[in-house]
Amino acid sequence: MKILAIQNRMGIGDTVIFLPYIKAISQKFNSPISLLVKESSKADQYLNETDYINEIIILDRNKESEGKHDGILGSLNLIKELKRYKFDKVFIFNSSLRFNLIAKLSKIPIIFQYPLFKKTNQHIINTAKNFIKTNLDLQVDEDPKIQISLKSVSKAIERHKIDENNLNILLGIGGSGPTKRIPAETFLKVMERIVDQKKCHFFLATGKDEDEQIILNQILESKFKKLCTSLDSFSIKDTLPIIKKCSFAVCNDTGFGHLSAALNVKTIMLMADAPLMYGNYSSKMFPIIPDGEKTVGHNTRGKDKINPSKIYQKIQEILD
Repeated sequence: MKILAIQNRMGIGDTVIFLPYIKAISQKFNSPISLLVKESSKADQYLNETDYINEIIILDRNKESEGKHDGILGSLNLIKELKRYKFDKVFIFNSSLRFNLIAKLSKIPIIFQYPLFKKTNQHIINTAKNFIKTNLDLQVDEDPKIQISLKSVSKAIERHKIDENNLNILLGIGGSGPTKRIPAETFLKVMERIVDQKKCHFFLATGKDEDEQIILNQILESKFKKLCTSLDSFSIKDTLPIIKKCSFAVCNDTGFGHLSAALNVKTIMLMADAPLMYGNYSSKMFPIIPDGEKTVGHNTRGKDKINPSKIYQKIQEILD
């Protein structure tokens, strides 16, 4: 049986959140799932070893420049491509009429989809959970999981000289926007306290954005430079086995936080300016919100109010 799942949200975290539901479909029909996602999801870099994923198909839609799947002509291109696969079923994790028509014109005989025209105020997790319950009578409550081979991890230990006697820590200092990037000073205060207690090594995960590089360089120019390895020049695929060997992670609301939790690494999520559900949907996630706030959401703008002492306290709880 050939099954397609369509998940057209943009980010790494968005795709990771849907993994338990995609896995449930795979187990229900005893078949790996092909996944249609945007390139910005980077799914091909972290799902290549996950056995319930068959193939990653890239949805080429771009706000900044017209992609080959944009507009009416783009829809026709996508229909032509999907026809070649001869899918038996499709699960569409959105309420778009466009994708419904694309699936029908691609000659996919069985279509499961969110209710049409009901995108407003959809809860990203509850809607997916109800979708699978309604259509497959499955209750899905497990954490997202990304699979990685022991061979990949062993190679990373050797290549990067990872000392397993250290407390190896992932610091996800990047972020998809400036309001999500916690200042370097906050991380440095946490590092100061940990180093006083344990023999540590820090892996600094960030992108190439200019503002992210400023935070990275502030940490690398500190007295902890020799205890740090920067991952900004590594592909996501190459970072996964390194993350897997970390004792825990402290991450902004960034793709690295979602990846580390899905790799079964306990992850402290620093939630400064996004809905709390993005930082607590997994049992491996431990959210910290800004001082003075009872919850967090878009426009909280709390990156300067994340308390280093609370981060350190949570680290102690994880290690105990």
